[in-house]
Amino acid sequence: MKEISIGSWAYTIGPYSSKPVPWDEVITTLKSLGFQGVELGGFPPHPNPDDMPDKALREACKQQVAALGLRFSGLAANLWQEHLIDTDNPTDYINCFRRNLDFCVDLGIRGIRVDTVQPPTIFEQVDADVARRRVVRTWKQCVREAADKGVYVTWEFEPGFAFNKPSDIVRILDEVNDDNFGMMFDTCHAHMVAAVGARQPGSKETLPGGALELARKLRGKINHIHLIDSDGTLHDDETSTHAPFGEGLLSFDELLPELNKNALSHNWWTIDLCFWPDAWPVTERCKKAIDQMNAKHGG
Repeated sequence: MKEISIGSWAYTIGPYSSKPVPWDEVITTLKSLGFQGVELGGFPPHPNPDDMPDKALREACKQQVAALGLRFSGLAANLWQEHLIDTDNPTDYINCFRRNLDFCVDLGIRGIRVDTVQPPTIFEQVDADVARRRVVRTWKQCVREAADKGVYVTWEFEPGFAFNKPSDIVRILDEVNDDNFGMMFDTCHAHMVAAVGARQPGSKETLPGGALELARKLRGKINHIHLIDSDGTLHDDETSTHAPFGEGLLSFDELLPELNKNALSHNWWTIDLCFWPDAWPVTERCKKAIDQMNAKHGG
């Protein structure tokens, strides 16, 4: 059976930015709902490297989670204020990555999420080949530094960030070419990228088999999994709508057996309710739905 976590960012950003659910309430409630872990969105008001600058604070946070019988399934690093594509000097990005990497180490988090930071419209300013070389060069360094500290790096593609075509995704994975680097497969993003071609610059590139075909193309390169439904729309015309299970179009009976063919270094499935307006009250329903999937496909 898989261990189940959920991303804490769903309760701090978007609709929850003005009414975040306190960290203590999040983790105690997740424990009561039968979760095995939490995936940390590393930005205020939840634990983050800036608000917890010293090891004592970080150790206390780690112990607080452990005392509940929970574990961290990963860290969504707050790199969004940095520049990756639209600069030839990645020093600030790499230094921010290092702060988040040290935070992972101190909290015992084994995986760190990255994305390409800038939106797909960045290609109106930066040549796509130049942009790709910058991303690959920077991530190669980050991935090696993470490996030295026992943390793997996972890239979450999505319509709202540059390089959101299937061929882009495969090419960057191949060019980084490191066993410590892989793809975060978020099922709603996979649908919007592979079946809809949402926010793709220039001509659209979709796959006849949609998310399932993309999962097959990425087999062996996926190192982290986010599960949530997709209704085929975008949230605020920016990123994929993370629809609760049963409110979308995805066939998890098809997707999960394929995703299980990846040899992950862990046993996590993570629910992602990012930007869903009622994320907190629907969390219990999503947990029950993923438990049914786990009973069927998690063995």
